[in-house]
Amino acid sequence: MTLTEEDRIHFKAVAASAGLEYRLVKRAKILLALDAGQSHAEICRTMGVSTATIWRWSTRYGTKDNAPLNDAPRSGKPRIIALETHQRIVQLACSKPTDGYSSWSQRRIASHLGVSQSTVQKVLANHQLKPHKVAQWCGKSPDPEFEPKMLEIVGLYLNPPENALVLCVDEKTQIQALDRTQPELPMRPGKPRRQTATYVRHGTVSLVAALAVHDGKITAQPIERNDSAHFLAFLKHLVRKYPHKHLHLIVDNLAVHKHASIQAWLRRKRKVTIHFTPTYSSWLNQVEIWFNLLTRDVIKGGIWKSREQLVTQVTTYIKAYNRDRAKPFIWTYSGSKNDFETKKL
Repeated sequence: MTLTEEDRIHFKAVAASAGLEYRLVKRAKILLALDAGQSHAEICRTMGVSTATIWRWSTRYGTKDNAPLNDAPRSGKPRIIALETHQRIVQLACSKPTDGYSSWSQRRIASHLGVSQSTVQKVLANHQLKPHKVAQWCGKSPDPEFEPKMLEIVGLYLNPPENALVLCVDEKTQIQALDRTQPELPMRPGKPRRQTATYVRHGTVSLVAALAVHDGKITAQPIERNDSAHFLAFLKHLVRKYPHKHLHLIVDNLAVHKHASIQAWLRRKRKVTIHFTPTYSSWLNQVEIWFNLLTRDVIKGGIWKSREQLVTQVTTYIKAYNRDRAKPFIWTYSGSKNDFETKKL
């Protein structure tokens, strides 16, 4: 059999999909294999299907059915949802809830309209509506200089000047040193480690950190307050640590980073250049990626008896990270708006 070019493109997309039903993917692969000239015996062997299955879907395609990958209509009287009910469910699901709720649930829609929850579920599924879910996106930056600032930062990532060191600098504030009111129960087969929902707070820790973009090493210090004095002290520490390098510092637009004392100090330092990310574009700062790792590896689920114990653990983690895991981050982008991924070598 021979597929049309349009069907061939469609079936290839279905066969490569990781989100569609497995039965649809397998049917698309069968038709593509037939189109490529493979024999029934070869398809049976490689895909684990029967000859009858191959005949069924090749015949369905031969009849030019409108949906050659879908099941044929089954016998029996179909369940009918009145058009008015159908429209009311969709309209309500797309409207703002009342009584202080932020989103609709299938159960509350059903109760509000006096229909069954299964009816609501079918209508919403038919329209691919999920009122209980909220998706977020990175909105367009209002910064009129977004493009030159972005290109400047990406240029430093891809092609840094000679004898320069690119450092992404930022603070992670209000890390809580939490202890639990009861001892933690260890993990055992079928059960995760368990902690009480009640806790005792032993203060908070703020951390200022710099990521060396091209080797992945972290320099960090705990700070008492996130103010210009502590930030300036950290910048001076970086200058002392890298005395023979021209430092290019990538920071966000926090007022602390633009304080008059910082600007005055920078004017006296020819080997320190600061680069601000565009407004609402902190994602350009790669140290944010490392902060996510810190949250996952250390902060989430941690138990500390004191603020000092938290500081000690964070410091130990940074030393181990620099010794065993530090590598440059790589951003990959394949062309889709939803396909922006950051990974490590």
